[in-house]
Amino acid sequence: MAEEHKHEESIMEKIAEKIHGHDDSSSSSSDSDDDKKSASLKTKIYRLFGREQPLHKVFGGGKPADIFLWRNKKVSGGVLGAATVSWILFELLEYNLLTLFGHISILALAVLFLWSSATTFIHKSPPHIPEVHIPEEVVLQLASGLRIEINRGFTVLRDIASGRDLKKFLMVIAGLWVLSKLGSSCNFLTLIYIATVLLFTIPVLYEKYEDKVDDFGEKAMREIKKQYVEFDVKVLSKVMSKIPKGAFYKKKD
Repeated sequence: MAEEHKHEESIMEKIAEKIHGHDDSSSSSSDSDDDKKSASLKTKIYRLFGREQPLHKVFGGGKPADIFLWRNKKVSGGVLGAATVSWILFELLEYNLLTLFGHISILALAVLFLWSSATTFIHKSPPHIPEVHIPEEVVLQLASGLRIEINRGFTVLRDIASGRDLKKFLMVIAGLWVLSKLGSSCNFLTLIYIATVLLFTIPVLYEKYEDKVDDFGEKAMREIKKQYVEFDVKVLSKVMSKIPKGAFYKKKD
């Protein structure tokens, strides 16, 4: 009898362990589901302009994005330095492009010619002149990224011209007005240089302080939308209500 009692106790213990194990697994699975839901909620973070991809992919990826985001500091610094030197020469010193190209070519060819000629008299090897060529991949990536942005701009302008979005219309008008003011205060070369400096500084700073900028941008967009709603109610709705709806159809009638 004692052995049967022990056997029944062992069976009951096993059943209890299975029940507890099932409860633990179910609770752990529910905890994992809760963790997944909380993680999915955390991943929905506001990004400027509705960006869903990393900034490197927004710039097209590859070498152009590496240059703009300073992945290769030597190349990025060289490009920005060349732009700065060009702006100083053409804007501050009022140098002409053809004159500069001619003087640099004359100086370079003269130095290489004299160096190569001198090596024949002193019995030394001539200077190694590397072959310079523009990589096709870099040019295609730049052209592809530029084409995408231009087509996107044309699409936005078409939507605005069709009268579908008043908000975009006002934003583009404001942007063009700012651009006209900049054009009246500085010439085209200075404007290109300013755009180049901004292109090499703002993206890398934004990538460094991305979370702080996005948080500030979210608050700013909320305030802008709030002000736009008030402007729409107080001004735009009143203006649109005063315009007769059938004004353009009177002639047909």
